[in-house]
Parts: sequence; structure tokens; C-alpha cells
Amino acid sequence: MRDDEILGRIKALVDEEHDLRDRLMAGELATDEENARVKELEAALDRCWDLLRQRRARRGAGEDPDGASARPASQVENYRQ
Repeated sequence: MRDDEILGRIKALVDEEHDLRDRLMAGELATDEENARVKELEAALDRCWDLLRQRRARRGAGEDPDGASARPASQVENYRQ
């Protein structure tokens, strides 16, 4: 996956998160439904950001960014930013 594809995925995930919060505020979605999906979105975002950082680090080190790979959510969740 190229950087621009990862950034596009990040944008789509953030847009979905905003939509969920809007739907919750409008009473169209139950809190537990919103919370469950937001947790999924946050894990997906963590993985995307991690992959993008790996690619940038590899590029900065003169390595092939395509050598980076997505890591499991359990490994990248709760990283300190």
C-alpha cells in the first residue's frame, strides 16, 4: 500500500468516526453501538498510522518503504504519540 493510499484510508476512517458521533448526537445510534465501532476504528487508525510511520522511517533510512508491513492491532494500540 502506498503512502497516499494509507492517507486515504486514514481520512475515510476519520470521516466514519465523525459520522458516527454525529449520528449519536442526533439520536440515530445507540451509545453502545457507537462505542463498539469507534473502538474498531481506533484500532484500524493505529495500524494505518503505524504502517505510514514505518514506510517513512524506511524511506528516511534509504530502504524500500514497500518492505514495511501492517502490524497487528494488539501490537500498535496504545502507542504513545
